[in-house]
Amino acid sequence: MARVFPQAAISSPYMSTERETFTVWMKSLVYQTNGLTVYNSNGEITYRVENYDKATNEVHIMDLHGNILFTIRKKKLWFFGSWYVYREGGSLSSTEEVKPFVRIKRSSIRDGDWEVRDETSEVFWILRFDPKFAFQIIDTNGDIIAQVKPKQSSNGITLGEDVLTLEVKPRVDHSLVVTLVTVYGLIKGVV
Repeated sequence: MARVFPQAAISSPYMSTERETFTVWMKSLVYQTNGLTVYNSNGEITYRVENYDKATNEVHIMDLHGNILFTIRKKKLWFFGSWYVYREGGSLSSTEEVKPFVRIKRSSIRDGDWEVRDETSEVFWILRFDPKFAFQIIDTNGDIIAQVKPKQSSNGITLGEDVLTLEVKPRVDHSLVVTLVTVYGLIKGVV
């Protein structure tokens, strides 16, 4: 199984040996409502999220062809709740006990940040830059593995609050990074 930050040879279509840059449009591709669409550096759609009901506790990350890669479920705990990510598998019934691939919860260290713990208990952090939608995903060494910021034109003009640049470090599973961007969007109420 591909890890978020693997050290082994790349065998996944969702990783690269090169740094990758994506454009994230915080809109649904099909219905122009809640969701997001991710384009690679060639302008091709690579991932999409269709969230037809903002009140739902379950969202799916899909590839271009509609294949479900990850399912995100919100677990309501106390005031804040946490988010569980399940690898490939569509909807999970409420009676199934399946171990999540990743868990995301509010950081107890710094307000506005989120702790990401994978199935091997490796910890990553989503660190907020500003109140809008800019953040980094870092590992326990403080190395940046991905960064999200407002997209700017070559003239330095911001293209809007719903158009973002996602930069992903080499050898990082960008499908999982897109899933973490989606979770952050759900937390901020924009997906």
